[in-house]
This record gives sequence, structure tokens and C-alpha cells, in this order.
Amino acid sequence: MTAESLHIVCPHCHTTNRLAREALSQSPDCGKCHRALFDGHPAALDEAAFEKHVGRSQVPVLVDFWAPWCGPCRAMAPQFEAAARELEPHIRLAKVNTEEAQALGARLQIRSIPTLALFVNGREVARQPGAMGAADIARWARAHLPRP
Repeated sequence: MTAESLHIVCPHCHTTNRLAREALSQSPDCGKCHRALFDGHPAALDEAAFEKHVGRSQVPVLVDFWAPWCGPCRAMAPQFEAAARELEPHIRLAKVNTEEAQALGARLQIRSIPTLALFVNGREVARQPGAMGAADIARWARAHLPRP
């Protein structure tokens, strides 16, 4: 793998794709399922898909840990969706339902929801509890990306 290519995990079939960095801005499709690798919507991840996206994708992954019974989580959902349209393809946005992935939430010590966590190269680099608007989500994520 060269410095000019990246591994990107498909949000639909979770296959790892390799593509040139400059292809990120050209609406790339998955080599297996042929759906868009970035479609402006957060990917819904279970525990196995979370591990694959965080561990294999070479773009940062911003995860919203939420639950269906949580009012602030439901209120933030459209804001997170709007942030996906703004931040992709340079950051993958994903959602993890902590009711369905309880072991993952416990392992990552998610104590309140909603909680945003930003992962870069498989490591958590920042965490923010509480609901936020789309502009604040985008600003927060960009502020915590490593500087080149």
C-alpha cells in the first residue's frame, strides 16, 4: 500500500476498499456492492462493523453513541446527519445504538448518551458527551483531527 492510497470500509457491506486519496472527492463506489462509499448519511454499526470501520478505515471515524429511548439523542440525530453531509468523505460518520451494542458501550466506558467519539488510526482521540448542533459537531471534529 502506497502513501497515496487509503483503505475505506464500505458503510453498506463493510468490505474494505483500497482507493487513491484523490479519489475521495470523486464519489467512489464499493468494489463489492457497488454502492457509494460516502453517501452523506451516518453508517449504522453493530459491534463487529464498528471494529472493522475503526480498525481498518484510514479516514477518521466520528461515532455517535446513542439509544432509541434517549430524547437528546433523537434531537441530535438530524444534526448528526447534516454534519455527515458536511464532513464526508474526509471523516466517516457512524452511529452505534448502545442498547444493541451494550458490550461495546461498556468496553469503551460510554457513561452518558449521546456521546461523540472521534477515532483516528484505530485510536480514540477525542470524546464529547451531550447533544450538539451540526455546525458544532463539524467544528469539534475538525478541531480534534491530528495536524498533518
